[in-house]
Amino acid sequence: MLNVKNLHVSYGGIKALKGVSMDVNQGEIVTIIGANGAGKSTLLNTITGFLKPVSGEIAFKDHPIGRNPAKIVKMGICHVPEGRLVFANLTVADNLMLGAYLRNDRKQVATDLERVYDLFPRLQERMKQIAGTLSGGEQQMLAMGRALMTNGDLVLMDEPSLGLAPLLVKTVFDIIMEIKGMGKTILLVEQNARKALEVADRAYVLEQGRIVKSGPAHDIAQDPSVRAAYLGTKSVS
Repeated sequence: MLNVKNLHVSYGGIKALKGVSMDVNQGEIVTIIGANGAGKSTLLNTITGFLKPVSGEIAFKDHPIGRNPAKIVKMGICHVPEGRLVFANLTVADNLMLGAYLRNDRKQVATDLERVYDLFPRLQERMKQIAGTLSGGEQQMLAMGRALMTNGDLVLMDEPSLGLAPLLVKTVFDIIMEIKGMGKTILLVEQNARKALEVADRAYVLEQGRIVKSGPAHDIAQDPSVRAAYLGTKSVS
């Protein structure tokens, strides 16, 4: 579904991505793990057109994606950004409908809105509430629901559990599995490497702008260097 080939991205004189190549197949959860500053968010922001690469190719369903974020959304790629970035002064319902801004299939939009409310009952309870007054966990749910309202086939998620209490972290990962069950494909960037590797089908390890390991998520979780760097000494079963 997604193919990234030899991607180079720089910020001024700093090379953030150095020849990154990776694939995401339909129906998978693929996770990217790595330390802060490894280039994980840079990769997602480049895929969705917010950053311009120095060189490299990105294709979605065998078509080059270009550099226009709106066109990339129309192609079927949606993005749950780091930090949630909800529209704080708008209601929950307005935030969700902004996810469908580029769509003109009104009946399907209404159906998708009901599906989002089924997935996130808390959002339905708070549909008239101003988004900026929601808790951190509720804002994360809203960011995920807004992305689903684009009706994209590929969902990019950037640190969905960041800053959440442990119980809410579990909820977020349960929802990620439910989203996969809806037929979506997910590219997941996540600091909680243990949880990410538990739900993912495959994984890439990004270090200092380079992919240094890749493979089935279970195998990556058992790799001694990954366990030492990201998981502690306990293996993931």
